[in-house]
Amino acid sequence: MPISANRERVALRGSVALPLALPALLFALITWQVAADGPLVRLDERLSRVLVNPDRFSELLADLGNIPVAVPVLALALGYVAVRGRRAGVDRWWLPVAAAALLMALVPALVVPLKALLARPGTPAEPPGTGYYPSGHTATAAVAYGSATLLLLPRLRTAPARRALIVLCAALVLGASYGLVRRGYHWPLDVVGSWCLCAVLLMSLWLFLRRATAPDRPRCPAVEPEPHGRS
Repeated sequence: MPISANRERVALRGSVALPLALPALLFALITWQVAADGPLVRLDERLSRVLVNPDRFSELLADLGNIPVAVPVLALALGYVAVRGRRAGVDRWWLPVAAAALLMALVPALVVPLKALLARPGTPAEPPGTGYYPSGHTATAAVAYGSATLLLLPRLRTAPARRALIVLCAALVLGASYGLVRRGYHWPLDVVGSWCLCAVLLMSLWLFLRRATAPDRPRCPAVEPEPHGRS
């Protein structure tokens, strides 16, 4: 392998190590605090009492994290990317679509066992019960809208269009998160923990898509030794 390719690979690994490690460490810290009922939980409860103020608007925002709302958005993006890729004759056009769909299916497989294991009670605004950490609605919104954004970004030709899509994705996820906390459906740490988990998932998807859709590098032809003449 050429030296430049080795250096590029090392640089790429270094550039993604921190964005992957930081949210993973934060998620581990928050999860430990929730499991141990640590100081962050006390701060979280005080913050929730300040933020909770149920109203119709916060309820509508929280609905952005519902499966019937978020998943169809991802499904539309999957269908669009699949049709465009197949019509364009893209090699392995189905691979990004399958990866994003698999990531969406992975959300309940990760979140539901954590909810059952940690059994965190809900806020005073919710009926008595457990299983509130991490927030499944936040994870659904983040992965559905985030995956759709990652799939659509390479197909937008202008930088303003790409920025607008990123802003829209962030607005949907933050709106759902705010609604869940404001309405009292979740503690703030439930939402932040889901952010951290989904940051790792979406970063992993981005790395996979980057590798799967990257054009093959031309290989340098091997240099054959010149034949030596007889003396």
